[in-house]
Amino acid sequence: MAASWFRVAVPLCFAVLSVAAAIVAQTHAMPVRLLPAAFGACSLAGAILVWRDVRSKMRGDTRTLGGLLGQYAAVKAVGWLGRRQRARLEADTRDVKRVQEETLLRRLRRDADTSYGRRLDFCSMKDSVSFRARHPITTYEHYRELIQRIAAGEEKLIIAEKPLILAMTSGTSGSSAMLLSTKDTNTEFFLQGVTVCLDAMRQAFPATDSLQRTTKFFYTPTFRQSEAGIRIGPNSSTPASSRHMLNLYTTPAPAFEVLNEKDTLYLHLLFALKDRSVGMLESNFASTVFYAFSALQERWQELVGDIEQGKVSSALNLEPSVRVSLEALMKPDPERAAQLRAHFQDGFKGIAKRLWPHLHLVLAVDSGSNQIYGEMLRENYCQGVPFYSPFYAATEGLIGVNLWPQEPNRRYLLCPRSMFCEFLPESSLEEETPHTLLMEEVEEGQNYELVITNASGLFRYRVGDIVKVVGFHNQCPIVEFQYRRGQMLNVRGEKVSEALFLHALKKAVAQWPGAQLIDYCCAESGILAGCSDPHYKVFVELKGVRNLTEEQRYKLDICLQQDSAVYKSFRTKGSIGPMRVQLVADGAFKELRKQMMAFSNTSPNTFKMHRVLRSKEFADFLLGKTVS
Repeated sequence: MAASWFRVAVPLCFAVLSVAAAIVAQTHAMPVRLLPAAFGACSLAGAILVWRDVRSKMRGDTRTLGGLLGQYAAVKAVGWLGRRQRARLEADTRDVKRVQEETLLRRLRRDADTSYGRRLDFCSMKDSVSFRARHPITTYEHYRELIQRIAAGEEKLIIAEKPLILAMTSGTSGSSAMLLSTKDTNTEFFLQGVTVCLDAMRQAFPATDSLQRTTKFFYTPTFRQSEAGIRIGPNSSTPASSRHMLNLYTTPAPAFEVLNEKDTLYLHLLFALKDRSVGMLESNFASTVFYAFSALQERWQELVGDIEQGKVSSALNLEPSVRVSLEALMKPDPERAAQLRAHFQDGFKGIAKRLWPHLHLVLAVDSGSNQIYGEMLRENYCQGVPFYSPFYAATEGLIGVNLWPQEPNRRYLLCPRSMFCEFLPESSLEEETPHTLLMEEVEEGQNYELVITNASGLFRYRVGDIVKVVGFHNQCPIVEFQYRRGQMLNVRGEKVSEALFLHALKKAVAQWPGAQLIDYCCAESGILAGCSDPHYKVFVELKGVRNLTEEQRYKLDICLQQDSAVYKSFRTKGSIGPMRVQLVADGAFKELRKQMMAFSNTSPNTFKMHRVLRSKEFADFLLGKTVS
């Protein structure tokens, strides 16, 4: 097998041959008659070196030669870019003030000739001092009407170029916002984010430097068109934007023509299970990976049957041409089916490592609202598999990168060349004209709201994220995400953050015998009908218990009082009533997720569960799913 592949590989290594030819051509003393022999020897040596490297990184024998060499070339190219960008980032962190000034002035110069730039007189702003003195701090309302005019076809209003898409936010802090996404935003994300994080990943987890395929759980979103024909939808990696990389993934290209999420997920799982040598599981968020394993637990028998018989389930609603293309890739594999069946019958704890013995990593963001899903995966399905949360990013663009993949706390180094960043101290968030600090002025241990100026028309924009500065890399801040301003519980001014509440909830669940937390969210009593005293309504989905006693429910209130002196004070005075804990039916949050995505036009690639419900309709939905 190896010998036959080698005979084919030799003539395909033209990249190596051309380099060898150039070296030989420069050797002027070499007689002309020796050039062909020298060229042949160098070519053969180069081909042998490349092929040895390819073979050393392979797992399994189901790959085509073209796929292997394509992946090899991509890995080498991205690796070179990653090292180059990492070195540039390292240099930038040593002179943060200068790099931030350059980043800001580049934005201002580029958009100076827009209607907005002329009105604010960007041309006269020569540094961050004049910019901050003359440009107000902004929120989405500042841009809403301008973006609507861009959607209708007006040009050069805020940015000089036409946006690639009108990007919808996930709406975790209220209704979805429509922002601009430009070529610069995407280029910066790839160069300063993707390549740098892949470099950090390969240094921390050397086994990922292989030619194994990745199972990437992502979906083809539905875009609509603005009046001017600009696409409106999520701003994230999609199969279409990644089409040149699809040979790196286990899911074949025809599967991405399927628009139904449930059917696409089935195909992701089917082709992942066929490949015993999967090296990595990847998704934007840990929640998507968790939902994939939940679906696997429900449908494993059907999936194993398809692998055994070499077919694609007739239950999937597929176009005839797509079905034909996919079934051409299926062959009966009773041996693999028998292995899978045995693994599933042994239970689902640690199932990932049994299904894919060479699985090295789960690559997905598991901080913030995704923390709970990362913890559940590590404790159950993905036991023993390391996780890497690579980015801190938003629809607004790349904010930070995680250069410490093996650290349990998710810390992100701010990218000084991606955005111009300002910081509002947590104590001044409610002030009418708060004073901001710059990167070199923030203090370790303090919380701040991020204010950004990005590559796609947002200037001094309040993102709504509260971060904690946990250290510095050279002069550049390292932050941990804390909470979203719009996701705080606040019925009397107590301001309980998502992180604080989740910590109390996990402590309470640990005191409920046999209970495992699957999902949760809260609603303030003000949005619910018939509520008198201010309180929190807490909806929890649990595994392992079917009912909770009043004493068990009250433990959650006690745990939050232990963690929050302000909440305890209000409870002691009777200003806030005790929490009402509602146990909802199995699958309730999966259904809620569908409703939320439909309401906000959010894709599965970008969806984040709302931990504090601001919509009465969503709270009423969960009340209807309450079983205890």
